[in-house]
Amino acid sequence: MIDTYAKWFAQRFSWTGQYLPLFHLLLAGLVVLSASRLGLVIWQWDRVSAAGILVSTFVQGVRADLILLGYLLVIPLAFAPLSAFRKLEKWWHLGVAWWASFALIFIVFMELASPQFIMQFDVRPNRLFIEYLSYPAEVFATLWNGFRLATLLSLFGTVVLGLTFHRVFVVSSAYATRWPAKRLLLSWPLVVLLVAFQIRSTMAHRPANPAMFALSGDALVNSLIINSPWSVLDAVHSLRKEANSSEIYGKFPHNQVFAQVKAAPWLKSYQFLSSELPTLHRQTPARQRTRPLNLVIVLEESMGATFVESLGGVPVTPELEKLKQYGWWFENLYATGTRSVRGIEAVIAGYPPTPARSVVKLSLAQQNFYTLALGLGKQGYHTEFVYGGEAHFDNMRSFFTGNGFQKVVDRRDMRPRFEGSWGASDEDLFDKSLERLQHLHTQGKPFFSLIFTSSNHEPFEFPDGKITLHEPNKQTVNNAVKYADYALGKFIQAAKKQAYWNDTLFLIVADHDNRVYGDSLVPIKKFHIPGLILGADMKQQRITTIASQIDLGPTLLSLMGVTSEHPMIGRDLASDSSSPGRALLQFDNYFAWVDDGGAVILRPGQPALLGEYDAGSGNLRFGAAAPTSTQVDRAMAHVILPSLLYREQRYRLPP
Repeated sequence: MIDTYAKWFAQRFSWTGQYLPLFHLLLAGLVVLSASRLGLVIWQWDRVSAAGILVSTFVQGVRADLILLGYLLVIPLAFAPLSAFRKLEKWWHLGVAWWASFALIFIVFMELASPQFIMQFDVRPNRLFIEYLSYPAEVFATLWNGFRLATLLSLFGTVVLGLTFHRVFVVSSAYATRWPAKRLLLSWPLVVLLVAFQIRSTMAHRPANPAMFALSGDALVNSLIINSPWSVLDAVHSLRKEANSSEIYGKFPHNQVFAQVKAAPWLKSYQFLSSELPTLHRQTPARQRTRPLNLVIVLEESMGATFVESLGGVPVTPELEKLKQYGWWFENLYATGTRSVRGIEAVIAGYPPTPARSVVKLSLAQQNFYTLALGLGKQGYHTEFVYGGEAHFDNMRSFFTGNGFQKVVDRRDMRPRFEGSWGASDEDLFDKSLERLQHLHTQGKPFFSLIFTSSNHEPFEFPDGKITLHEPNKQTVNNAVKYADYALGKFIQAAKKQAYWNDTLFLIVADHDNRVYGDSLVPIKKFHIPGLILGADMKQQRITTIASQIDLGPTLLSLMGVTSEHPMIGRDLASDSSSPGRALLQFDNYFAWVDDGGAVILRPGQPALLGEYDAGSGNLRFGAAAPTSTQVDRAMAHVILPSLLYREQRYRLPP
């Protein structure tokens, strides 16, 4: 049957001559990508129909597919003149058959992987897909334990289709009509020109790029227009230019960046100490203490406001709800991104987000990059990181040890009673943390400990018999969060009984929400996270102003009684917790400045948008009004700043 089809195709399109396998790749790719897009549109019909661009989704989708396939045609097309010579023709056809087969395997694999990725991140595979590939053991364990059937079916389907494609290309090439050498060589420049135009896809000054296909206010629908292979290849290309990443939003005078940032109300009163280190300043604490407090930060994996009833979520964090009466409770705190490393850089380093990868993974930030651990270490603190998984994941071990964390404790240092795909359970993690905190206390030095949980992570594995399940099926996100909350409650209750409790500040905060999705260009509501500071002499207080994860570092130092020099641009909420605030959000290639006046959204290659955001419903509405130049400049300065500081290695302490 395969051979019959291949012969028919060769006869039907004999007019393509030696270009037959390339034409075959083009048509097969269009069929596969269009079929996949159709399936995804049917699956997400409510979102697509609400966006009102159904026809454009398919028409512009074909355009995006042609761009991808043009890239895949370039290499075999470059060697097409070889087929004009009989001794080389066979080898060229064989090479094209293999190339076309692998190209279609890549396309099929990426499209089959798309639904599961969309379920997790609410967009097609993008740069996050590339980042996860750096950790095959953890990724495979997650897929095997949580998505075994889907993984096996995807792999089986990819292999079967790949073998089928290869057979079709080999047979059809054997029956291809051979053009005279002169005809082939004369036509070749024209075909190259056509493919070049196919890739460029526009007569405008710049070639088409994924940003041109953002036709609606729904990021998911926009991603359905393009295809997953191109989305990933574009992410790979973007990663190569990540040091200059913020420039994707347009040009902005670098000499205005620092002035704009320092104009923030909470930074105006500070004296900036160095022209070389432009954000370095001296912070005097709001609370004067005879001895600075210890610090413990519990970074909760994926525990967004989605799971906190008093913040409008599902009632699966009763322990956290109880604890909020004993300390500062943030009602409008927002994560800066959608990955753990993004939360780490914001909470631990006070570093604003960029479209690039987190600095936790970037080469120039692996030494002498400011973190709370580096700053506190210079003031005599013992600093350490405790994690239930493998600390090398997401490059955490390298980043932490190079930037002030004197000790790393991970899965290898534990004897867990329960271990899942991502390491020791949260109970085992907290048991080890209590052991470490007691040890640090006996040393007589102030200490800072970062504890990072992992039980609330797909495939949501946790011990039996610990909680009353919120849902009958055990391995769900709501049950995993409830277990994580249970373990957290046990940890705090145990810590309260220790001698160091009254001398220690505890921050409980999420790194990000579990799934960031929604029918908005930037789903702001899914960036909403809980935050709680308790311990020592903290009293119940509600922080209602809009706050960002980058505000936590300065606030903690102020509450601890630490006089410090640091480059963090966040707000000390201990000095002023009632004035209007703001949040900085990075969602894929969109950057959002959110405040009481709404949201200014920066887009690559397109004008900024001004939206009205309703925190209660989570609705982000765009009207006819455009943001003012002042609003755009402020947002631009805050997204350009971190890229500048990273690239020029100026986010550090003086020697």
